[in-house]
Amino acid sequence: MAEAGSAVSALRPRLEALGRRLASPRAAGGDGIFLAKGSAALEKLKDLCKEGKERAHPSVLVQLYTQAVLDITYFEESQLADEDFAGESSLQKVKELISILSDPEDLVRECSLNEEPINILSIDLVECLYWRKGALLYMYCHTAKERSEWLQGNIALFKKCLNDGVHYLMKMLSFRCPLHLDGDVLLQDKDTARLLSEGVYSDTHLLAMMYSGEMCYWGLKYRGEEKQESPKMTDPVSGSDLGCRSQSTLADFRELGKAMLTKYVAVCDGPLKDQGWNTTSAKQMLCYLRKTHT
Repeated sequence: MAEAGSAVSALRPRLEALGRRLASPRAAGGDGIFLAKGSAALEKLKDLCKEGKERAHPSVLVQLYTQAVLDITYFEESQLADEDFAGESSLQKVKELISILSDPEDLVRECSLNEEPINILSIDLVECLYWRKGALLYMYCHTAKERSEWLQGNIALFKKCLNDGVHYLMKMLSFRCPLHLDGDVLLQDKDTARLLSEGVYSDTHLLAMMYSGEMCYWGLKYRGEEKQESPKMTDPVSGSDLGCRSQSTLADFRELGKAMLTKYVAVCDGPLKDQGWNTTSAKQMLCYLRKTHT
């Protein structure tokens, strides 16, 4: 199978690179379950890529590689977060992890599989890749905004991190279009129907709404003297649009933040009421966004 051979050739240097990450001082001694899972996936991939085993379907190889990437980078992300992104090299490490998390889609294109990455990787894996990139930038910005001296001298860089983080989360939310309920769709559970109609298919989708709304709020609150730029609602890596969502008008941080936080509050105070979701800070941010004019 020519496609399998192409995938194997493209994978070999990537597997060596992942192996080096596992052998790095940061990973040495790590006993996390995700690191163990990533190591197991890596060994399985190496076995599948050996001579005489190139009949493995390329989608299997790419999905297994993606899972290894997700597990190994999660371990590294957790270390960065535990250290509060300390050190001048922390942003470079964040950028490096985002590049690695973008690689599975690059691999699909490199192998010329004539399929969209989402069709090869599955919607769950693609959503996870974008969620992880957006959440990583959210965590970094959450820490960076508390360092007033750094923030004052790096406001443009901070805004770029916010911009990219919002892009990734909005992309993640775009892969599954909200369920449009009509006479042909009957769901006995009205709360479930409401959640699906709002595009909330999991706790992660709801968190993505909160995180993106909060980053939009930070984009306005910590903008300094600069005029707030409107974030382009396209993926900063591929430049593609956001699928089923209409992007005929570019939304600015204020409007997008209001939309995401309003939806978050409506869902948490509606179908998810008494399920442990707190809306206090979201309502405070909404109040600020409604009073702010860019």
